[in-house]
Amino acid sequence: MEPASATVDPGSSTRVRLRVRNTGDVVDEYRFEPVGDVAPWMTVEPQTLRLYPGTTGTVELTFAPPRTPDAAAGPNPYAVRITPTEHPDAVTVPEGNLTITSFTEVRAELVPPTVKGRFRGRPKLAVDNLGNTKVTASVAGSDTGDHLSYEIRPSNVQIEPGRAAFVETTLKPKQLIWFGAKEERPYKLAVRRSGVDPTDVEGTYVQRGFLPRWLATFFGIFVALAIAFVMIWFAYKPQVRTSATEQTQQAGAALAPSAGATPQTLPSTAESAPAEQPQTQQPATREPKDDGDDEEASPPKKPENPAKETSGGGSEEKPGTEAAPETVAPGTTIYGHASNRCIEVAGHKWRDGAPLQIADCNGKNWQKWDFRSDGTIRSMGLCMDATWGGTANGTVVQVAVCSGNPAQQFILAGPKDLVNVQANKCVDVVDQKTGNGARLHLWECNGRDNQKWSTR
Repeated sequence: MEPASATVDPGSSTRVRLRVRNTGDVVDEYRFEPVGDVAPWMTVEPQTLRLYPGTTGTVELTFAPPRTPDAAAGPNPYAVRITPTEHPDAVTVPEGNLTITSFTEVRAELVPPTVKGRFRGRPKLAVDNLGNTKVTASVAGSDTGDHLSYEIRPSNVQIEPGRAAFVETTLKPKQLIWFGAKEERPYKLAVRRSGVDPTDVEGTYVQRGFLPRWLATFFGIFVALAIAFVMIWFAYKPQVRTSATEQTQQAGAALAPSAGATPQTLPSTAESAPAEQPQTQQPATREPKDDGDDEEASPPKKPENPAKETSGGGSEEKPGTEAAPETVAPGTTIYGHASNRCIEVAGHKWRDGAPLQIADCNGKNWQKWDFRSDGTIRSMGLCMDATWGGTANGTVVQVAVCSGNPAQQFILAGPKDLVNVQANKCVDVVDQKTGNGARLHLWECNGRDNQKWSTR
């Protein structure tokens, strides 16, 4: 093979020469057959070669891997089976190596691109990895005017070549539309990868009103009529008066005397009038009394502010008082005793596999760490990690996507030792350096200051 190792980009081609020599004593014809994983993308020209004894011939091998996930990145061994016609048992299989370069291609699509709802919408984002290497990406949402909030599950994905990942997204409007027509809220989901521009996917959330417009009109008319009726009632309240007049009834009748009885004189009309006079009708209206009986009989008045009444004579609650929101503690910085510098993510970017180093403490996000209850120490959404799960001295300490691996378990043991639980080794500054940019690795705990850490 000339050369024995070759490199090719997916979607292009490269050539390798194969020299064949007939060491026999008869004229022979040789047939060539590609062998290996790259055989579908390899051609041999010519496919047969006729050689005289002691002569040498050449054929060309052409490799043209497609730009698809099937063309796996990295070294790919191949071979050519050479079968002589005169001696079919004397098969020769020369081997070579073809390195296919890596490429990344990510495509994202919203399913469906338009969602409707009053309180929320639930679109799905399909992320396809069309490259030949694994892709690690994060997803974030945004919109013009900040009308929506986003819940993305999961927010970080790892996609193998030729595979797809589905991200569930919940869109919630920050303000409800109680009455009125629907409104369109354009939004955008960004697929972010390290070192490349984000891939943006646009969609639309159609927010519907909580109540239809005709119901709002009807409710407004009803409220207006009710207010008008109450005002008319109080302005023209009817008053009840009596129209009865005092009348006097006179009666004067003499009783016939019985036989033998002494005649009696009947009283005069003026004397008998008071006894037979009918009572004057009372007005229908009732005058209020001054003795306080009405106050005792009337129901007790309701307090003006029911919220102020408390059982058991407790203190009154002030109106409008709300419980203070719970505050979230900020991230913690970790500084070394020997250097008095803080641990940070090298490069100051969110990147899987970024190593850790020490630098002047500045309070930036890449120097803030969160000690979680699961034993992980996190910064910028990534976990402190021992590279490749290593346990030997010199294992690089980095940040990686949180996976629950034991290599991501760290504890701040005493006195002031930052220990990796799996390796049982301390986080150490390489070569006991104290300057900016000094990297970190795992080393046997020895009690020196370059292995001592504190938080603040």
